[in-house]
Amino acid sequence: MDMKQIKSLLSDFDASGLSKLKITQEAFSIELEKNIDVVMAPMAVQPAPAAVSATPVSVSSEAPALIGDAILSPMVGTFYSAPSPDSAPFVKVGDRVKKGQVIAVLEAMKIMNELEAEFDCKIVSVLVSDSQAVEYDMPLFAVEKL
Repeated sequence: MDMKQIKSLLSDFDASGLSKLKITQEAFSIELEKNIDVVMAPMAVQPAPAAVSATPVSVSSEAPALIGDAILSPMVGTFYSAPSPDSAPFVKVGDRVKKGQVIAVLEAMKIMNELEAEFDCKIVSVLVSDSQAVEYDMPLFAVEKL
């Protein structure tokens, strides 16, 4: 199975009502599972305050808000910014990247997969840290298309 087939499989599995899937073909095997038994507790509704404060409030969110283009993770895995722990990162903020250039490594099922830029761009920010677990379609880099 090649990466395009795996990406398609992940997308189809995510959209399906299935909670588990296991495929074995010759030397290749993949097992997918998702937790669909999530129960959310009802939230109490609180009345709005009588007066609105003029002081700005900073709200942190799990994923940063993106303005512009991004390079997304094509799979679930672990993000590595460099080929080895003692090597320089593939790219850093401000770098101009050519289509097909390796920009990171994603480890999935003990396999190191090189992530290549899909278009010419400039790295605006790196949105994940080294050795961080990433999800499918999670933004990894904020970029400016060239």
